[in-house]
Order: sequence, then structure tokens, then C-alpha cells
Amino acid sequence: MDYLSNINWNKVTPCLVLLVLEVVLEFSECATQAEVNKHLELGRDFLARGQLSDALTHYHAAVEGDPNNYLTYFKRGTVYYALGKAKFALQDFTKVLELKPDFTSAQLHRANVYVKLAKYQEAKEDYLQVTYSDPYNEEAVAQYQRIDEYADDLRLAEAYYRGGEFRAAADLATRLLEISPWSAQLRQLRAECYIALNDLFSAVSDIRSVNRLQQDSTDGYYRLATLLYQLGHVSDALKEIRECLKLDPEHKKCFPFYKKVKKVDKLLLDCEQYSESREYARCIESANKLLTVEDEVTLVVFEAKRWLCSCYAKDEMYTEAVAACGAALALQKDARILCDRGDALLGLEMFDDAILSFKQALELEEGLQRAKDGLSRAQKLQKQSEQRDYYKILGVKRSASKQEIIKAYRKAAQKWHPDNYHGDDKKIAEKKFIDIAAAKEVLTDPEKRAQFDAGNDPLDPEGQRGGGAPFHSPFHHFQHGSPFQFKFHFN
Repeated sequence: MDYLSNINWNKVTPCLVLLVLEVVLEFSECATQAEVNKHLELGRDFLARGQLSDALTHYHAAVEGDPNNYLTYFKRGTVYYALGKAKFALQDFTKVLELKPDFTSAQLHRANVYVKLAKYQEAKEDYLQVTYSDPYNEEAVAQYQRIDEYADDLRLAEAYYRGGEFRAAADLATRLLEISPWSAQLRQLRAECYIALNDLFSAVSDIRSVNRLQQDSTDGYYRLATLLYQLGHVSDALKEIRECLKLDPEHKKCFPFYKKVKKVDKLLLDCEQYSESREYARCIESANKLLTVEDEVTLVVFEAKRWLCSCYAKDEMYTEAVAACGAALALQKDARILCDRGDALLGLEMFDDAILSFKQALELEEGLQRAKDGLSRAQKLQKQSEQRDYYKILGVKRSASKQEIIKAYRKAAQKWHPDNYHGDDKKIAEKKFIDIAAAKEVLTDPEKRAQFDAGNDPLDPEGQRGGGAPFHSPFHHFQHGSPFQFKFHFN
């Protein structure tokens, strides 16, 4: 209104001042009303297109522009209702009735919100008021007649819970939630029933809903975090307990629980990272630390023992692996742990037990390729165990490097060189020397070693013929007992 500053107010009479101000205010009101109408029009358009958030933005502006217009509150309340924002819908419909007590539509909408919140007595009073104003309103009459039934069912569900009839209480709460889906009270009741029935996954779902409905409940976040932790979902538990601390950084339950969960989550992450980087000793160390931090919550203990099982097996500490896998399986059957156990049993050459372990894994998870491959390998290694084991001949681990294999070969070849023996001992040495040379040939050739690790001996005449390939043993001239002098170079 810069034009007002150009007026010489000393020459203006009081009557003229009042007249000017009245015109200015009337112009301002017209401008404001035009803006409000524009927002209402845009809100209606967005609502018709189902763009509720955009509609809500314009209805907010309309309410701010005309805070005494009951229709703007009503329209905004209907959008809140459609968005499931019960608290704000209730506030707007109540404001409408303060401004216009005889607005039946607002009364009916508020009654419906009360029903969805399971506030059945308040809903009953609103439906009754609607029937006074509009005796033929079918929705109000029908709901008024049913509302006492809903209230009775709620009291019965609570009585079932108090009496320890948790399944009956949960079933009745489920039926009521179809009518009253915004009721935190009903979801909390059903969650408590599920906890009593040890159905923690279902309880988690309901408590999440309670927290969304209440939004500022530290107890709700704490309860959800503890349930997730009991389910072994440690990272999810950590996320929820942090929400509690956002509301109250020094909460007497949330803060100490946060410190523990944070430590457990870090140790589990360490186990995973060390396993991926093949630092198995550090993986084992982290898993053992985890067991000192948590030794009561079954599924967290299970995770620690699962990592011990896996990392012991990968580190070729087979006896320890079998024990750790057994401890994990005693807590929970798991196909991958059975595979780890099978690998460890193969390392101990307990072929029958390994085969059984892989078969049990397949019973739990029929399509698990690792179990199929493990079973095939175990069966081949069992057959192979009746023949030569090149790793045993050289005295090396299956994970030995090529350099370690060559070193072991040189040592064994020097020990069993036939030139060092006479008589019958020479024949024994010749046989051992042939096996040592064969072991070197297979284990230093990546392709042949891969065949052997898969359970096939690349130097086995029968195996080669079975595969359709011609067999030419590099030691065929040793197999006829002809005399010769060995002149081997150990390289």
C-alpha cells in the first residue's frame, strides 16, 4: 500500500481518514478472499485428480487466509481423513462444529474418525446428533445401531487377554481392526497377544503401526527395538533404538540398550568383512568377542556361532568347525550351516557324515546349488579316498600354494629317491617316488588340480577312459618292473 505514503495527512479531515481506511480495508479483504477462493479451487482440482498432498497444501493456505470459514476446515479435514491422518482430521472437524454446530456432514465425518480410532462412545454421541438433525441418514442410523456391538467386542478382547486367552483376544482384535484400523490401542493389544504366543514377527508389525500412529512414544521404539533384537535383526534394532534417543537422548532404558546393540552390530559387521577378506582368524576372534557380549538372546548367539562355523571351516580348522556348526545347528536348522559342516567333515575325511550333512541341507532347501555341489564332491572324494590322495602324499593342505607344493615335493623326493635304497626297500621307494612325482604333476597343474579337487583323478586310467579321453600315464615305463637308474632333477 505504497500509495498511502503519498497522502498529505495534515490536510485530511478525520472523516476523510476513516473513509480512506474503510476503502483500503475493503480492497484488502477482497484481495484476500480472491486468494482464498483460488486456493480452494486449486485444492478441489488436485483432490479430483487424487493428488492429496498438493490439495492439502492449498487447503492449508485457504485456512490461513480465512481462519473463520468453516468450509475451508471441512475440506482440509476430508483430505486429512483420506490420508489417514486421524489426529488432524479430528481437529478440523471439531473446529468446523465450533464454527457451525449444525453442520451435519462434519458431525458424521467426525463420528467416522472416532470409529476408526476405536473411540466408540464418542462416535455413538456424534451419530446420535446426526440422527437428530437428519433422521433418515442411513449411514448414521446403521452405525449407531452397531456401535455398542463394537464396544462390547473391545471389552471382550481385553477380558480374553487378561484371562490368558491370547489367541481368542488376537482374533477378536483382528476383526475389530478391520473396522478401526487407526486404533493404536487395538494394535498394541494384538501385539501383546502375539508376544505371549511367541509370534514375534507379527508383534513387530503391529508395534511398527503403533509407533506410526503415536509418533512420539519412546516406550514404543524401545519395545520394537528389543523385539527386533530377539529376532536377530540387530541392525534394524539399532535403527529403532536411535529413534527413541532422538526423542530422549538419556532415556533410562534406550541408552544402555543402544550401547549394547551398537557393539553387537559392530562385531557382526566385523565378522562379515573379515570373512569376505579371508581374514578368518580375525573373523573367529570377533565371533568369540560377540559371545562374551551376548550369551542369552538365542538368535544373536546363533549368528555368532554361525560365523564361527563358517570361518573355522574356511580356515581349515575342521575339528573346531564341526563343533561350532553343531552348536549353531542346535539353536536353529540352517542349510548353509549344514554345508559348512559338510565341508569341515570332508576336511576330516568323514565322508559318510559329510554326505549326510549335504543331504540334510537339500532337505531344508531343495534348490541350494552349494549343497548339490557339496554332495557331488563328497561322493567323488569318498570314491577317491580309496585311491591316491595327492595332498596326503606330499603332506600339504588343500589350500597350499604352488610354491608350498613344490617345496614339499622336493623334500619328499629327496627322502624317497630310489638311489638311496637297496633290495626290497628300493621297490617300496620306487612306488612312493612314483606317487610323489604324480602328486607334483597334478597339484602344480591348475587344470589337473581342479579336476582332482572336484573328485576326479586326472591320472586314473579308468577315470580317463570313462570320460572318453585317451590315457597316457607319464609313468607307464615304471609299471612293468623294468630295471632303470633314476636321474631326476628336483625342479
